[in-house]
Amino acid sequence: MNYNTLGTKINNAYTFKGAEEKPFLAPRGVFVANDMLFVSDTGQNRVFVWNTIPTSEFQNPDVILGQMEVSTIGRNSGGIASASTLQYPSGIWSDGKILVVADAWNHRVLIWLKMPTKNGQLADVVLGQPDFNANKPNVKGIGNDPTSQSLNWPYGVFSDGTQLWIADTGNRRILYYKSIPTTNYEKADAVIGKPDFTTRDYENNDVIWPYSIKINSKGQMAVADTQFYRVLVWNDWKFAFKNKADIIIGQDNFDACGQNQFRLSPEANTLNWTYDACFYKNGILVNDTGNSRILGFDTIPKKNNTPADWLIGRPNFKTSSEYKENMHGTQKAIYWPFSITTYKNKLFLADTGNHRLVIGDL
Repeated sequence: MNYNTLGTKINNAYTFKGAEEKPFLAPRGVFVANDMLFVSDTGQNRVFVWNTIPTSEFQNPDVILGQMEVSTIGRNSGGIASASTLQYPSGIWSDGKILVVADAWNHRVLIWLKMPTKNGQLADVVLGQPDFNANKPNVKGIGNDPTSQSLNWPYGVFSDGTQLWIADTGNRRILYYKSIPTTNYEKADAVIGKPDFTTRDYENNDVIWPYSIKINSKGQMAVADTQFYRVLVWNDWKFAFKNKADIIIGQDNFDACGQNQFRLSPEANTLNWTYDACFYKNGILVNDTGNSRILGFDTIPKKNNTPADWLIGRPNFKTSSEYKENMHGTQKAIYWPFSITTYKNKLFLADTGNHRLVIGDL
């Protein structure tokens, strides 16, 4: 990789590709907690856990979930869904003690109430399905209405260590639990983006295709609302159950839905398939996935359509994914990054299109 393409905000960067025997394939989730690294190796239906943050290009994981060994990659381990299998895992959250994984294509969320210590360890709790073998959307199959217990393509999860939020992407809503569930198929306590648990229709001021949720220490909530090319921000997550977002990043108003706002090239205030956002210090980082860049805001915007202050991955705000460093093989620069997290002033970026992580100092 040409690390100069990251820009001046990142120092001491390096790439990490997972296990050398079977490197990452389109990793879509990354999270760090308690000096532990968690990666959803999405294309190979597994989650890796490292007990310490790797510092080399390749390193075998300490624990593999969804598979029994590094060499196996099948959906649901080549069989049916169970407490030990995964199919297209995406979002991850952990505090180093509990682990929560969005098992998207099994239409469920798995919870390990104690940190897994062995390969293929069974999950303790399943949400979205009545048991570990069921895996249809909304339990009964596609076309059926959601309930307070069902899920349809859940891609994102977030917790503050007590409460739990799930981006129930296919149902175009966010489910909220007052406490992290400890039994299977628990009902959500509330829903964001819908008037009730069974509604499927949506309006433009709802979350349209929520892919990730993040909440900072001030209680501000950011939702990557992918299908409308925007990030929605509430100044207090408690008001999200009844009120529309306070701020829109990437669009001027709730009716606007243009990819790069229908412009020929991106700009400092436009987005293209945004899949994640991450609060950092007093501001926020936004994964502008379709433009293969990260937008940086020094403070949380106070009005819609505010331009970013800086960026990672492109030489200027008008350069898109069609970048000269990506023209003859994409690996010289980041390409379609899906997930981002920070830990101790260090950036962890799922460079999904290049099948790797990029790690560096912010």
